[in-house]
Amino acid sequence: MKYSFKNDYSEGAHPRILEALVKYNFDQQNGYGLDDYCKTAAQFILDKTKNPHSKVHFVSGGTQANLIVISAFLRPHESVVSAETGHIFTNESGAIEATGHKVHGVLTKDGKLRVDDIQKVIDVHQNIPHQVKQKLVYISNSTEVGTIYSKEELRDLYEFCQSKNLYLFMDGARLGHALTAETNDLTLEDIAQNTDAFYLGGTKNGALIGEAIVINNKNLQEEFGFHLKQKGAMLAKGRLLGTQFQELLKDNLYFELADHANQQAMKLKAAFKEIGCEFLSQTFTNQIFPILENDQIERLSQNFDFYVWKKIDDKKSAIRLITSWATSDDIVNTMIREIRLLK
Repeated sequence: MKYSFKNDYSEGAHPRILEALVKYNFDQQNGYGLDDYCKTAAQFILDKTKNPHSKVHFVSGGTQANLIVISAFLRPHESVVSAETGHIFTNESGAIEATGHKVHGVLTKDGKLRVDDIQKVIDVHQNIPHQVKQKLVYISNSTEVGTIYSKEELRDLYEFCQSKNLYLFMDGARLGHALTAETNDLTLEDIAQNTDAFYLGGTKNGALIGEAIVINNKNLQEEFGFHLKQKGAMLAKGRLLGTQFQELLKDNLYFELADHANQQAMKLKAAFKEIGCEFLSQTFTNQIFPILENDQIERLSQNFDFYVWKKIDDKKSAIRLITSWATSDDIVNTMIREIRLLK
């Protein structure tokens, strides 16, 4: 059987999470996120963000988090600005637009939005009320091409959004990987201070399922529970999500798992560099995008699964490799040997 580098959720869950679910299995708890585990996990997040006024809500997946947050924050005539590589623009089957909100996709060189990108969208939507009104900026950290935002970049975006009366929402499906990247200078505290809302991803970092939505803007917190319930996201057994995040966040496990995934990816990146590969984007997270000749891709795919991400020309394409919290040294070393044979 081929080893898969297609995603970071092929494995089930970190053993500590499974042990915790068994340990607390017979404890009777309140439903719908009012259990002790959700409360404790939420407090861990508030402590780490140093923002006691934020509100935390647990949902099962990333698309669900994006859908509920964006549809809850916007009025019917308001729209979203996203990079063209953004998950809501390319990989959610039109979930946001199905709620009646247009998504403006912006072509960017590295998956990151900048102030000028957003301003250009605003500039061509001045025929009010005949055109939709931009109200929310959607970013991902790390992005869908593995890049990350710096503290300065995030602060600039947030200040611009505030000046234009826009909300800034960060998709954090791989936030753990962004925060443990060797080039990162952001903290959870920085993110809480410079976004209206974000979420902390568990599905792609050791949990069975689960994302933690954190709403920092007090004006957006009221009645958010109605949106969760209406969209089917308020689980009767919310304890399943709370237990997992409690285990991930009670010590440094969440960040240790993300750091492990990053380090494994960087080992592969170094091996590709050894044989002279270029990359589609410069990443320091658990996603890498080496550019290979088509025959090299075919040889590598004999023993490993991965996505051919983008055609470069008739002879070359970029592939995407993603490592996970469970990617072992043995697998990485085997892959490195295969990479060196491509030269």
